[in-house]
Amino acid sequence: MTRFFLGCLSLILMAAAPAYADKNDIAIQQFREAGAGSYIDAAYGYAVFPSIGKGGVIIGGAQGEGTVFQGGQAIGEVKMNQLTVGLQFGGQTYSQIIFFEDARALREFTSGNFKFGAQATAVALNSGASAEASTGGGARTSINAGNDDGVEVDSRGFVSGMAVFTIAQGGFMLEASLGGQRYRYNPY
Repeated sequence: MTRFFLGCLSLILMAAAPAYADKNDIAIQQFREAGAGSYIDAAYGYAVFPSIGKGGVIIGGAQGEGTVFQGGQAIGEVKMNQLTVGLQFGGQTYSQIIFFEDARALREFTSGNFKFGAQATAVALNSGASAEASTGGGARTSINAGNDDGVEVDSRGFVSGMAVFTIAQGGFMLEASLGGQRYRYNPY
């Protein structure tokens, strides 16, 4: 009986592992199609969050789980939590990817408990967006987020060695709040 139970458990775990990897692959492909492919190809590493849930009424929060990649290989898992305070109402889900320009940025992010402060910003893409984001050595890069609004970023699009992109999946959120995101990394 124990062998049968262990055999069934093994089959379930083996079937679940590719499904989790597929979520990452799908999210990465969505970011490629939205125009972030040059970042994916050139970044030292990246953390991908296939789905982050966010909601709030005055006080809000968000959370999601993701995977950190270096050189195209998964090196660990990461959990994101966010707490916000201010004018906000609603709920939404979105995908997020954080690119690391170099080993220092990846090391800082994977050091344990990393925080983005309230001043951190992300480039919002949509599924039909066409982003022209160069990772070449230009002085300034212009990113078209698909809504005719241009975003100017310094150097190769990285701020303190990191660049953050999001794609909305659904929901509605009215928000004018302050908060920060905290990331907890666990290596494989």
